[in-house]
Amino acid sequence: MGDKQRARELAESANVPIVPGSARFTFNALDGLEKAGEAVGFPLLVKASAGGGGIGMRRVDDPAKLLETVAATQSMAQKAFGDGTVFLERFVPKARHVEVQVFGFGDGTAVHLFERDCSLQRRYQKVIEESPAPGLPASVREAMTKAAVSLCAHTAYRGAGTVEFIVDAESFAFFFLEMNTRIQVEHPVTEMVTGVDLVEMQIRHASGDLKGMKQDAIASRGHAIECRIYAENPQKMFMPSPGTLARFVLPTEMANVRIDGGYREGDVVTPFYDPMLAKLIVRGVNRDEARNRAVEALRAVLIEGPKTNRDFLIACLENDGFAKGDVYTSFIDERHVTLIAA
Repeated sequence: MGDKQRARELAESANVPIVPGSARFTFNALDGLEKAGEAVGFPLLVKASAGGGGIGMRRVDDPAKLLETVAATQSMAQKAFGDGTVFLERFVPKARHVEVQVFGFGDGTAVHLFERDCSLQRRYQKVIEESPAPGLPASVREAMTKAAVSLCAHTAYRGAGTVEFIVDAESFAFFFLEMNTRIQVEHPVTEMVTGVDLVEMQIRHASGDLKGMKQDAIASRGHAIECRIYAENPQKMFMPSPGTLARFVLPTEMANVRIDGGYREGDVVTPFYDPMLAKLIVRGVNRDEARNRAVEALRAVLIEGPKTNRDFLIACLENDGFAKGDVYTSFIDERHVTLIAA
């Protein structure tokens, strides 16, 4: 399931809807590429089979740009993953990124721990995640979680994982995107609303101490939001901002505020790794309370040295569209000027 193209094939065999796409193209083997592009339709995405976290994904709007984009993506994927294989996938213009947290027991049984909406992204990297997904009809949530569990059962999946879906923001039709066969950066969102420690589950399952779990024993309560605090400059197209953390003060953790971080004051943020400094996760009885609590907690963040996206995160949370739950993957791109000004 960690191979994007193979995962698509498995999803299709399990009767899980998939985004229209092409066969794979191995490194420097591009025979039939133009015909495949026509069949998928434009705009489309070129995706590295071994990629993850938004790495190895490029959009193509113009058929004349397909060949050079595929060649560049293959070259990058070969260097980054040791595998230059790519495939083409239909691009959904107004899409939401909704994923289902699952846990499989390796015997054909699995449970879900509800969904997360990860639609707020820049350069295909997630910025804000939340659960439950705002405005998602109950029938769609039920169908999506059922599909995710069915896929885990079909593959006898073992351990924690995330089944990711693209959801048409207007029709709510959903399509399998990929599966992350690991714990996710945003797993604390799920832990905040379910009260389940996913890492503990992994350890207990690996040690043979977790034999199974009933779906009806898992419930989602309240609303949780996670904000990724990055050392980057939103005013310069989110370029990483390395440097020494001359001051690094985060809010005090409490029942409804959680901090996951890997830096302390005085540490040096280098340009060689992902620029994420910390994750701020909050919970409220409803979405408005969680959103307001996230803003309050972010205002308590004090960082001197590298530029950060703290104020940009606050601008996103206070944006009228976000407040109404009108979230989709091009949300930041379309509002970039407004959000920067705010």
